[in-house]
Amino acid sequence: MKSLFDAVSFKCSKLVTKSYSSSFSIAVKMLSPSIRDAIYSIYGFVRFADEIVDSFHDYEKEYLIDDFEKEYYKAMELGISLNPILNSFQHTVKEYNITDDLVQAFLKSMKLDLIKSTYNTQTEYADYIYGSADVVGLMCLKVFVSGKEHKYEQLKEEAMRLGSAFQKVNFLRDLKDDSTILNRAYFPGINLNNFNEDSKEQIIKEIEEDFRNAYQGIVKLPIEAKFGVYTAYVYYKKLLKKLKNTPSHEIGNSRIRVSNYTKAGLLAQSFVTYKLKLV
Repeated sequence: MKSLFDAVSFKCSKLVTKSYSSSFSIAVKMLSPSIRDAIYSIYGFVRFADEIVDSFHDYEKEYLIDDFEKEYYKAMELGISLNPILNSFQHTVKEYNITDDLVQAFLKSMKLDLIKSTYNTQTEYADYIYGSADVVGLMCLKVFVSGKEHKYEQLKEEAMRLGSAFQKVNFLRDLKDDSTILNRAYFPGINLNNFNEDSKEQIIKEIEEDFRNAYQGIVKLPIEAKFGVYTAYVYYKKLLKKLKNTPSHEIGNSRIRVSNYTKAGLLAQSFVTYKLKLV
């Protein structure tokens, strides 16, 4: 039965989310059950594309990402894919009217990781952030507002700012691996060989501004989505605070993490704040 295959496909996307990101998985659990599967499917799609360009070093990455894209469009045309991640994602795209420009912008940024290692201008940097993070926020927003265009337009800017904030925190956290393993430098005008407190402060101020703007959208989200998104917001704000309190030379030489114990505390804190209607 096709319905059984579709159910298995969404379970596969959920498994991908739980396996690759415990933090994001916790946040998704805080969403309404009615929209969790759709968010899992978006995460599965973007995670697999990201893994192709970041991790599959012993394989032809360009071939794999091109094939991944072709199989996605084949799934859109046929309404099915034997790749369960693509099968669940194409269902979500159609159900919530996720426009193709968002998918294309995301894939464009993923492909840039195969050919571009340094972002020298703010324009290049902003374009990459838009494709790699902002549009993922917009895909999720389509689900949060049930595809309602007027609500989507109302919250679009804040969703993009939240996506930007999350991505920039990841860039700062992963500074060492991006530089030494992947040979990438995303922050324009920042010398990673001489990463200092001034450079760190410049990046953090930019991220804090993104978070301030993003919060204005979180409080306007539908009830089905608000607590889950707020949970992710609180986690990333904590990670940013930890990065802010970490000397710049340590950020350049190690990967900063938030412990599972701290994550549990943040979840409890978020729940109390939400229940008291302070967000």
